[in-house]
Amino acid sequence: MHEGDPADSLHLVESGRLAVRVSTPDGSVAMLNVLSRGDYFGELALLRDASNKQRSATVIALEPSVTWCITEGAFRELRTRHPAVDHVVTALLVRRVEELSARLLETLYLGLDRRVYRRLDELARLYAGEDSAAAVSVPLTQDHLAEMVGGTRQSVNQVLQRLATQHVVELGRARVVITDRAALHRKAKL
Repeated sequence: MHEGDPADSLHLVESGRLAVRVSTPDGSVAMLNVLSRGDYFGELALLRDASNKQRSATVIALEPSVTWCITEGAFRELRTRHPAVDHVVTALLVRRVEELSARLLETLYLGLDRRVYRRLDELARLYAGEDSAAAVSVPLTQDHLAEMVGGTRQSVNQVLQRLATQHVVELGRARVVITDRAALHRKAKL
């Protein structure tokens, strides 16, 4: 789905990974989040009034993905039959506001290095398999990371090069392999 498209459904992610991206006022793109199993998107479509039924972001599949769709009509019926659903939706919206507020504070008050460490730490958890100590391959480009942290590709590359020199990551074509998750996690939490 694309930013500005008609909005009439909520999606629950069953499998795969998806990126949530928005256009900035200068025409650039910012990646707000990477979603995986158990995440959701499109919740605003179910709550906005009829005069504002447009998607606020573009969601693209980063790999083959499956989502479950709840249409506006089905959601309205569910809310009528089960009023407690409103509490669940409110909790989801609170969680989303908290996530976005934390990202805004990071952007305003943390340096680029820490923002890169934090996104890589999150992505390591998202892409990790059963062995949490093993190296994790994150199949995103440096441009994608720059979109996620509000930096340029060149500045993110400099941070990644320093991490590579410290043997925390290895850089590959369109991927970052996190080889020392514990060291990365420590850097993200400083």
